[in-house]
Amino acid sequence: MFLEMFRAKIHRATVTDANLHYEGSLTVDEELLEASGIRPYEKVAVVNINNGARFETYTIKGERGKGEICLNGAAARLGQPGDKVIIIAYGFIKEEELSEDYEPTVVLVDDNNKIVKITGKKQKLMI
Repeated sequence: MFLEMFRAKIHRATVTDANLHYEGSLTVDEELLEASGIRPYEKVAVVNINNGARFETYTIKGERGKGEICLNGAAARLGQPGDKVIIIAYGFIKEEELSEDYEPTVVLVDDNNKIVKITGKKQKLMI
């Protein structure tokens, strides 16, 4: 059996822009994607800490080092610049391959979306 597991997140990122007229998705600074192991075009869950909104979308790569977190398309209705969000990626793993020391990668950022700390470890999941 495969289990869907939390594998990575970017915790308390600050929304820098909301673009209602973009095609859709979530723009994330390339540096944050790499640090978390979340890939461009990967499905993610987004939780808005300020208003409680939860939605699914996919990521697109933003410019490296700019700290960009932009809600695009319909997602722009679910948050605004300054809101804090958690971006979560999940993956599938065979139950028999799941070790007791399984630990997702967590990227903690400051108010400018600069990496403060990374915890966990990269996991071998079917993503």
